Amino acid sequence: MNKTETALKAMQESESEHFLLLSLSNSFARCSNYDEFLSVVNQELKDILGFDFLAIGTTDQHEKQYELFFHSDQKIAKLHQGLLYDVADCYFNEALQSADPIMIDLILPQQKKIVVPSFIANTTVFGIRELVILPLEYHKNNPSILFLFFKKPQTLDRNAMRLLKALTLPIALAVSNILITRKIENSDQKLFSLNSFRSSVSNIQKDENNSKIIGSSDAIKKIKILINQVAPSDSGVLILGESGTGKEVVASEIHTNSARSEKPMIKVNCAAIPVHLIESELFGHEKGSFTGAIEKRIGKFELANNGTLFLDEIGDLPLEMQTKLLRVLQEKEFDRIGGKKAIKVNVRIIAATNRDLPVEMQQGRFRKDLFYRLNIFPITIPPLRNRKDDIPDLCGHFLNKHSGTKNKNKTLSANALKEIIHYSWPGNIRELEHCIERSILLADGSVINEVSFLSDNEKILASEVYSEFQIKSLKEMEKEYILKIIKLCNGRISGPNGAAVKLEIPSTTLISKMQKLGIKKQHFLE
Repeated sequence: MNKTETALKAMQESESEHFLLLSLSNSFARCSNYDEFLSVVNQELKDILGFDFLAIGTTDQHEKQYELFFHSDQKIAKLHQGLLYDVADCYFNEALQSADPIMIDLILPQQKKIVVPSFIANTTVFGIRELVILPLEYHKNNPSILFLFFKKPQTLDRNAMRLLKALTLPIALAVSNILITRKIENSDQKLFSLNSFRSSVSNIQKDENNSKIIGSSDAIKKIKILINQVAPSDSGVLILGESGTGKEVVASEIHTNSARSEKPMIKVNCAAIPVHLIESELFGHEKGSFTGAIEKRIGKFELANNGTLFLDEIGDLPLEMQTKLLRVLQEKEFDRIGGKKAIKVNVRIIAATNRDLPVEMQQGRFRKDLFYRLNIFPITIPPLRNRKDDIPDLCGHFLNKHSGTKNKNKTLSANALKEIIHYSWPGNIRELEHCIERSILLADGSVINEVSFLSDNEKILASEVYSEFQIKSLKEMEKEYILKIIKLCNGRISGPNGAAVKLEIPSTTLISKMQKLGIKKQHFLE
């Protein structure tokens, strides 16, 4: 066989392996319950990998024990149901710490005395000689280990090992989906039980699954703890975080769990209201109090009386209005525009901003006394890129949300989820939701294999949205924009993937502009 034939054969084998991986990944992606998972393992995976038994052990990251989540033989599964094993049994922990599959000869005596879990020890009666163990990908909150049992040792060759490692993510996703489904079913049963005892329901903490905050990462757990601590009080809350991180969701969660939950939560976006209308929007006005005031208007403070007022983008409030807001917070009363008497108000304030308020105070754009009045209980929401453990749960939530409205039941392939996890998400959760919604609409089949991310221009806008606003000349803005486009194009000026094409101008015109604006090579290669 010559070099060309060898290369062609290798290419064909690679394509065949890729097709096989894709087929198995799609099969696992469609698993929504234990029985479907069992069918894929025994009818598809077993023929390919040649194992005799397959088991999965799973635990919570804070637990010291694990249990069998799955076993391919239902008799063995039933026999070991409910049994717990020590994670330090030299099988579970050893697999977690290894980047590659570990092969263990079950016939050879162990060099050191260890406690062998019963589901492993008992397999020798079936003639099992070899055990292969490896961790499932991304399961940081529920570490899981895959156990493969073989009667014939050395069954897995190099190609089979490579396929097995590639399948750890699709299998992990299937396990996660089944665990989440079970959790929801269990929570429904608990809810039914609680409804039978309505007299004591107020003394029972709301189930975590009722929360609109999706995710179980350490960062999100801390935020949920803070919400539970502050919600019952009337203290003001300042929510900090980038655009799209879910500040309004956190505010709603605080209000829902407060004593004011039966009263309205009124929302005001301080950045979206024209400066000359903000005072009227917040405090209202009397008929005829100014040109255009053709009727009496009730302001947001009055509408939120005995409830909650959510002031979003508080960092964008003009200084004059900051002074008036401070007075209302201190005196608990305000005047309508054109009004003749002060109106008493009982409102809980939750404010939010994506701005760095200490910097804004230093620059004289935000009052220090207002900051201290608002900053009684701060909650900082991390960006999505710092809580990627939550992405699978968020994807599942948005798939359910938008598949229903579009009448398209969709699932994510393993490769699509990997793309999503590795993406930087400048627009955070809002961008992720829009991405999932677009992908549902664009996907042909039931499985989303390609993810619809933002375009280059949208990425620039997403990264710049809500960043610190500064007055700049048109020349400065043009220079910044051109530099960003050139950097996105990896320094290319001309050609099909060059910056000139993105800007829709001739490359000669772009070079001329660069010279006028003082843009040099070192500026976009830094």
